[in-house]
Amino acid sequence: MLEKYKHSLILVIGSILLLLLCLISLYIGRYPITPAELFRFIFHGECTDPNLPVVLLNIRAPRIIAAIAVGGALSIAGTAYQGLFRNPMVSPDILGVTSGAGLGAAIAILLSLSIVGIQLLSFAGGLAAVLLAVGIGKSVGKGHDVILVLVLSGMIISSLCGALLSLCKYMADPDDKLPAITYWLMGSLASIRMNDLYVVLPIITVGVVPLLLFRWQLNVLSFGEEEARSLGINTSVLRAVVILSTSLMTASVVSVCGIIGWVGLLVPHLTRMITGADHRILLPASFLFGAIFLLLVDNLARSISSVEIPIGILTAVIGAPFFLYFLRKSKRTW
Repeated sequence: MLEKYKHSLILVIGSILLLLLCLISLYIGRYPITPAELFRFIFHGECTDPNLPVVLLNIRAPRIIAAIAVGGALSIAGTAYQGLFRNPMVSPDILGVTSGAGLGAAIAILLSLSIVGIQLLSFAGGLAAVLLAVGIGKSVGKGHDVILVLVLSGMIISSLCGALLSLCKYMADPDDKLPAITYWLMGSLASIRMNDLYVVLPIITVGVVPLLLFRWQLNVLSFGEEEARSLGINTSVLRAVVILSTSLMTASVVSVCGIIGWVGLLVPHLTRMITGADHRILLPASFLFGAIFLLLVDNLARSISSVEIPIGILTAVIGAPFFLYFLRKSKRTW
């Protein structure tokens, strides 16, 4: 009973922090808005500046929603993968989805496709990479450790996509398309609009719901494949659900905002230190803390300098030392 109260308190406090951070994020930006103007617009619908609704509703609100969705999706995907592979060093791109999505976007930019075409080809590339990795794992995995074969297959596909991506950058026009590919790969939420959210949010929802429904089975799987099967868990179905759900989320996220690293690796560790290893609380808390983390980083990206810093750079700069700190601080084995 006490443990359940503690978990509920963590979720409530996290939700309050996220709500406060959303209000602060509406205030932060290059277009000056006073706290009084923001308060009147949010709670009374009044504004004397005709540009205020455009800035808040068309630029800042979509970006805030995107940061919450992207951070939450990457975090819960990383948590689910770490539980599935029983390895704390696993991240959402373990099966090559990020590399495949990056390759798809680079090809679309080389072909001078529209932004919709770039997003579609990136999404398709991410899913194709995962399907190829899983296909390789099934074809050569008989008689071997399934998890190990999947990881190795993902490494092979990631390496192949990385090589092809380098080839695309080598062939790109250095004055036009090469900078576009490079900037896209850095990751950014600057170009997110409501039309992007209408497509991405349903896909993220489709990915999150099965993970939450199967989260208690991930607890059983942590004892090992043999033990999970003996307790009645269909490990093949569970593995397929987790891989499909996380791949859908990660591919959709990368397709609209580029590659944002470290979130799916760092936040699950932080959350596990706070909540423990029970996936029933770990998965929803990871989504919540991932949203808070990425929203904080995005606020830094658009406020600490005169030129906006790509968010993928900041997540790496912040994530790497914090991850080392968490590893040093943790006294227990994962």
